[in-house]
Amino acid sequence: MSLVVVGSVAFDAIETPFGKTDKILGGAGTFISLASSYFAEPKIISVVGGDFPEQYIKLLEKHNVNTEGLQIKKQEKTFFWKGIYHNDMNSRDTIVTELNVLENFNPIIPDSYQGADFLMLGNLSPVVQRQVIKRFKKRPKIIAMDTMNFWMNNSPDELLKTIELTDVLIINDEEARQLSKEYSLVKAAKKILALGPKYLVIKKGEHGALLFDKKEVFFAPALPLEDIFDPTGAGDTFAGGFIGYLAKNSDISFENMKRAVIYGSAMASFCVEKFGTEKLIGLSQKEITQRVMEFIDLVQFNYKLRDLF
Repeated sequence: MSLVVVGSVAFDAIETPFGKTDKILGGAGTFISLASSYFAEPKIISVVGGDFPEQYIKLLEKHNVNTEGLQIKKQEKTFFWKGIYHNDMNSRDTIVTELNVLENFNPIIPDSYQGADFLMLGNLSPVVQRQVIKRFKKRPKIIAMDTMNFWMNNSPDELLKTIELTDVLIINDEEARQLSKEYSLVKAAKKILALGPKYLVIKKGEHGALLFDKKEVFFAPALPLEDIFDPTGAGDTFAGGFIGYLAKNSDISFENMKRAVIYGSAMASFCVEKFGTEKLIGLSQKEITQRVMEFIDLVQFNYKLRDLF
């Protein structure tokens, strides 16, 4: 089934306790597209400047990412973010944010993208996200959305309008608490699902992820890793694996969304092992399957009824 991804294609400069990079390929749209490309053939909607290397576009296309919806503003510069991670790798300081071409991004949906079954809205202005939804002639079967606390602080009304139009909201635990004003994630989920989405995914970083609908809840652990080099893009990679898996088989039942959470977690576990998108390039299906099996082995156990008493 067809998948459209909306999000930034950008430059990142990253420093962690394990090293640092100059400008490298980044952006929510990039991570989502690369992760989902192992399950579907994503079609990206984004914008870059004239400084964006042709080799990066070819890299996306090599991963079967359709770049017809990638606008190139030759007289402008690409979005740039620079950050430094603390020793715990869970907190970071943003050093530079240059919106550049994203500041006036007008998303254009090519005719070949119309009729898509799945739409993944990466973290962008909720106004832009809503523009994309409204510019589809036929509503996609599933609309998933990521957002962040910046929009909760600065555009709360616009954010709520956009959330109401989505089927799946994907946010982290801090964002869920801020959006709901509840510390308990179970209570937070109830309030957020009342805003419109049918499903809610709450990412908890190294502590796994939770999937909610109005009746059920599912928890997936994070895979214990020896080395975490760079968490940049891990959440977007999770979203890409999640929506890509759903698009692959078009099963949107809660049971299949459980599996999608595992696949999203598996893809995110690859992402953090190298800087930027490096580990997401050229993965084999065997590597992905083995990683998913590691997640299954992590929680699987045998028991007999008498062991419960």
